[in-house]
Amino acid sequence: MAVSTSMASLGQTQKSTPITYPKTAKGETVDVYFDTKVSDPYRWLEDDRSAETAAWVKEQNKVTYDYLSKISFREALKSRLEKLWNYEKISAPFKEGNFIYYYKNNGRQNQSVLYRKDAKGKEEIFLDPNTFSKLGTTSLGGVNFSEDGSKVAYSISEGGSDWRKVILIDVFSFKKLEDTLVDIKFSGVSWKGNEGFYYSSYDKPKGSELSAKTDQHKLYYHKLGTPQKDDQVIFGADQKRRYVGGYVTEDNHYLVITASNATYGNELYIQDLTKPDSPIVTIVDNFNSDSSIIETEGSKLFIETDWNAPNKRIVSVDFSSPKPENWKDVIPETENVLTPTTGAGYIFANYMKDAVSIVKQYDYTGKLVREIQLPGLGTASGFGSKKEEKTLYYSFTNYVTAGTIYSFEPKSGKSAVYDKPKVDFKSENYVSSQVFYTSKDGTKIPMIITHKKGLKLDGKNPTILYGYGGFNVSLTPAFSVSNAVWMENGGIYAVANLRGGGEYGKKWHDAGTKMQKQNVFDDFIAAAEYLIAKKYTSSSFLAIRGGSNGGLLVGAVMTQRPDLMKVALPAVGVMDMLRYHTFTSGAGWAFDYGTSADSKEMFEYIKGYSPVANVKSGVQYPATMVTTGDHDDRVVPAHSFKFAAELQEKQSGTNPVLIRIDINAGHGAGKSLAATIQESCDIQAFTLYNMGFTALPK
Repeated sequence: MAVSTSMASLGQTQKSTPITYPKTAKGETVDVYFDTKVSDPYRWLEDDRSAETAAWVKEQNKVTYDYLSKISFREALKSRLEKLWNYEKISAPFKEGNFIYYYKNNGRQNQSVLYRKDAKGKEEIFLDPNTFSKLGTTSLGGVNFSEDGSKVAYSISEGGSDWRKVILIDVFSFKKLEDTLVDIKFSGVSWKGNEGFYYSSYDKPKGSELSAKTDQHKLYYHKLGTPQKDDQVIFGADQKRRYVGGYVTEDNHYLVITASNATYGNELYIQDLTKPDSPIVTIVDNFNSDSSIIETEGSKLFIETDWNAPNKRIVSVDFSSPKPENWKDVIPETENVLTPTTGAGYIFANYMKDAVSIVKQYDYTGKLVREIQLPGLGTASGFGSKKEEKTLYYSFTNYVTAGTIYSFEPKSGKSAVYDKPKVDFKSENYVSSQVFYTSKDGTKIPMIITHKKGLKLDGKNPTILYGYGGFNVSLTPAFSVSNAVWMENGGIYAVANLRGGGEYGKKWHDAGTKMQKQNVFDDFIAAAEYLIAKKYTSSSFLAIRGGSNGGLLVGAVMTQRPDLMKVALPAVGVMDMLRYHTFTSGAGWAFDYGTSADSKEMFEYIKGYSPVANVKSGVQYPATMVTTGDHDDRVVPAHSFKFAAELQEKQSGTNPVLIRIDINAGHGAGKSLAATIQESCDIQAFTLYNMGFTALPK
């Protein structure tokens, strides 16, 4: 179904010479939704195991890489990215048993290495994921130690898959303790003492493990020394839930279980582990709130919740009567969204005010100890640790400041730089400013715009506008080598905090879901119009970018307003909204999206913005490079395949429509440094070239 073709040469003739794309065969599949027929000619691309799909991927990549190879400044861009990325990165240390552990990357390694030091300060490599596979496509996931630190269970992902394997070793001898556990998905590992641990997974699907539907998650207990097939199901066998998680409290007293059917709203359960065969006790019996236990003190439970508090609060309750009617405020809700952590016997309330961090330290009674003085405006994270720790660590970053780690003394409140990376980037030459613009319905939306100081507002600055707008995810300021190189070359990087995200709590999230999803697209369109009106850029120099739900955002906006931007960069996007819920765990996204099966009204609404369904013949769409991974089992690559096929067939004019498909790669997590740099290089080269640049701008 894929036909080998030649490609027009680039250079001066590129903009007038059309590209010859691989021929994508069309099938005759037609679905009926509430008496409406919808054709799906590229349904065959959903079969990720077929030879035809593999051939199509190969031919599409050939066209894409032929195109990219002829961009004269591509190698210079890659060289600068490699140089800027080449700085040592180190994580905050953490203590387990007799050792201090920390992650380190010398700047050139594909994956960061887990090191440790003993009591004498002797350093050694503990786990090096760069040795897991020859191609660097196997990454290290969670690393979880037993209570005494003598054993560790670590997970690995192969080819970027969400399916994990868990390996158990003795930390002193490095000897493998038993057979590798397999087929674990969307799961942490939480030890019960030193004898076993809890994990979650689905039954292995009968079809493709990359795309077949998985919707009954179960919590298991694995006892060391027993085969995985004998692992006990703790929760989820009788109560069918799409997502189930379990974790043991630090004192090993309780097992906490969360269960949900969507990406928002969970039931909450608890079990007393000190009494054999104790029952699982229900705390929250519905999906109307997000609630989790963040700390325990004896029989007192501390719960983070947005029940009756859209911006979240911390409550306490006794294990003996844990229902919501008995909850008492410890840290009440405020006007700013709360994300708490606990460490050294304190609660650290990380508030988000207009997407920027404010951190306050409380004791367990809810008494304010202090507001922590942060190094500036940006994003702070960390402060979490075990209760007995005397020193905590946090990181601070923003769009022009590489992540710096600080030590923090909770008794005195003193902070000190623990590790400041040596990055070859002159942050003092750049500025980030927050603006508020008005969306279509009058809502004020924040956006942070970052660029070189002294920028000329003449409408000719290459600009990337980035957005997400979904799943309660907040886009907070963070340094990126890729964005730094973009700005070094005269580019503007703008991030809009759209509705559907979590920047202003549950109400902000809800305002971008289901029948209000168009608000998200309108917010993004208004951001672009603001940047153009204020002469930061113009349609000829504007690129829009987003990944996953943000890929849907780009796909929807470029089909609704193809005149607005010069370049569109949808990554691993949810592009076929009529069918997203039929793949892997996609049905769990229905809280945000609704599904085409819900009602005729919902079907028509979703069809009205679904990118695959809204590509029209005779329209000139922007220069587009779709990016995905052939092993993405979160947002299956068929979404991107079908969208690219529709665009290539119907595009009017000579703007290129390319799809760049990473091989043996997934949704993004665990991607090697080499692959990350190459992808970033290709995206920026494609963007600048299609804005008319023949050399890197300054």
